[in-house]
Amino acid sequence: MSLVDAKHQKPMQMELPYKARGEASSQGRSGEASTAASGTGHSGTDRLMEEVVERDNLRQALKRVKANKGSPGIDGMTVEDLPAYLQENWERLRAQLLDGSYQPLPVRLHEIPKSGGGVRTLGIPAVADRFLQQAILQVLQPRFDPTFSEHSYGFRPGRSAHDAVKAAQRYIQQGRRWCVDLDLEKFFDRINHDVLMGKLSKRIADKRVLRLIRRYLEVGTMADGVVMERHEGSPQGGPLSPLLANVLLDEVDKELEKRGHAFVRYADDCNVYVQSKRAGERVMEALRGLYGALHLRVNEAKSAVARPWDRKFLGYSFWVAKDGTIKLRIADKALATLKERVREITGRSRGRSLQSVIAELRRYLVGWKAYFRLTELRGVFRELDQWIRRRLRMVLLKQWRHGPRIFRELCARGAPPNAAASAAAHAQRWWRIARHPALNIALPPRELHRLGLPSLAT
Repeated sequence: MSLVDAKHQKPMQMELPYKARGEASSQGRSGEASTAASGTGHSGTDRLMEEVVERDNLRQALKRVKANKGSPGIDGMTVEDLPAYLQENWERLRAQLLDGSYQPLPVRLHEIPKSGGGVRTLGIPAVADRFLQQAILQVLQPRFDPTFSEHSYGFRPGRSAHDAVKAAQRYIQQGRRWCVDLDLEKFFDRINHDVLMGKLSKRIADKRVLRLIRRYLEVGTMADGVVMERHEGSPQGGPLSPLLANVLLDEVDKELEKRGHAFVRYADDCNVYVQSKRAGERVMEALRGLYGALHLRVNEAKSAVARPWDRKFLGYSFWVAKDGTIKLRIADKALATLKERVREITGRSRGRSLQSVIAELRRYLVGWKAYFRLTELRGVFRELDQWIRRRLRMVLLKQWRHGPRIFRELCARGAPPNAAASAAAHAQRWWRIARHPALNIALPPRELHRLGLPSLAT
């Protein structure tokens, strides 16, 4: 099929393989669409699928999927392959979407180890399905998002984890010094399809969109070449999953608002801040009932009514300064996760240059530092910098291995012979020797920064 613009008679500058036909008419976006913003009734049109397949919407979806990159699904198609696939197959896909017959591919299971043990299961859809989910998301999110609670921060435009953490800090500063920290057990694996679809059907009039969302929920998962049916859950990894989670949990948010509670929710992490332990226990019991009505289960081992500084929220925790103000700090578990990752990067050193180790560290540390920039205990960054530099000096010692080479390398890098000999005498005690003055001279902080190591403290 030609990619020629009929008006200008030249190749079009987009990668979607069809000319706009104005499928989403002005009537399709009129009057009733405002109903969704009020949170009542249907989204206002039974022509949502026409909006999904509109050219501008698809172009934005393709741009987002390409920017997000990601791994192939079960068909092996990469993000780079997607434009050519759409060029060849779009008319068929479009017809299936409009007549309601499109069937998504099973998702590929991928397990990610958790820092505290166990694994988190991701379901990776085929790239074409990620593209279509993104197109659906872009049509639904503007209708749903204005109706969500102001206390909900996860996966919403213009809101972030930092906003959620700062809201929690404000509530504690206001005197709510008890926290109802509630964790849902395997939330994404336990989403009840009938309950979720019931909520969506009250907001979406287009049966084709509802049918396709249900298929995305029920599509099987492939592991070790075997496709398994799924009767509950929404696999993490698809663009639609976060919006569907917010749709399901919004009912609990609205009930907490109705009862006048101060709370913060980010995805399935919900903290309610109250003024006494007894009040917190009442709220916890109420939440068990509210989530139970959604067929969700509270993880009792990870949930508690406790002081905020004894809990973590999105990687942060809190402390009380001498003047009584509530300050932010990095939670102990987040620090442990950082150290575990740094040990992993710096522990696989044999056969790798110091520069390659630092390059991998940099990719991790830059994002970590940006996320935890809110912390008000800055000394921990200086301590981490010193610890990371010592790990890198140990990398070199492991590569040099033997005393004579350690002596030669240290001297070549400016260490005094006496100091170099002292360090080389304990060649196999790498971690201890990594803090020896000779190593500080041979590999000072400025040299590590020159090689690309970021400083967390500056």
